Amino acid sequence: MSTETRGRGRIASTALHTTLVLASVIAIFPVAWILLTSLKTDRDTWAQPAELGTLGVDNYSQVLFETQFGSWFLNSLIVAAGTTVVSVLISATAGYAASRMRFPGQRPLMWLFLVVQMFPAAVLIVPLYNLMANLGLLDTHAGLMLAQCTVAVSYCAWMLKGYFDTIPVSIDEAGRIDGLSPFGAFWRLIIPLAKPGIAVTIFYSFITAWGEVAFAGVFMQSEGNYTLPVGMGTFVSAFTSEWGLLTASSILVAVPATVVFFLVQRHLVTGLTAGGIKG
Repeated sequence: MSTETRGRGRIASTALHTTLVLASVIAIFPVAWILLTSLKTDRDTWAQPAELGTLGVDNYSQVLFETQFGSWFLNSLIVAAGTTVVSVLISATAGYAASRMRFPGQRPLMWLFLVVQMFPAAVLIVPLYNLMANLGLLDTHAGLMLAQCTVAVSYCAWMLKGYFDTIPVSIDEAGRIDGLSPFGAFWRLIIPLAKPGIAVTIFYSFITAWGEVAFAGVFMQSEGNYTLPVGMGTFVSAFTSEWGLLTASSILVAVPATVVFFLVQRHLVTGLTAGGIKG
């Protein structure tokens, strides 16, 4: 290899690593800034970002023990877990049916799932609100779960249908020959093979429900039933500016999402890529 070629290789390598470092700094900076702000105990320093001030965990103590953060956290956990379970069960069965069975309206159904994703939440709030009011589900966990499933199920069903298409139909046929029912083949043979796709839908459903604020802000009307995004909004308003509490709660909110990510991250890349191979 010539000296000129090696020189070009070093320049390209340096440029690549510099770009990666800059991208990493840009990605980490907002999180680091929020973490630093959450540790500032002097209110005057929030308006002066250049000053470090006194650091401590007073904001975290106040959030945990002097606000309804615990109730909001529990509400969000119940809603996110319930939404995840319901949406994954429905989307898995719907995706499997669309992948393996032939019935009238199959293709329009899948396009309908895709079109639903194009509607913003603001368009759905009014009809969903009227429906929840008629069913007596306003200000309840069950009502908010059903509302959030309208967003999660359509995307998850579409994605799982593409993933099920990558699993050979011969596996289903072998199960039927061995005496399994269609549901038995689906549950005992296909679901274990579809773990990467299921992991992606679990992660998407949980994150969507965990951070959702549009439906929760309208349907949950009592402060004791607020979810975390809605409750955190009360820290900063036209009358109060508790930036320390808001940033501290933001760090705490990220913990469950991070835990879920690490639990399913082994399957995420496989699930995201396999579903797009065939569909």
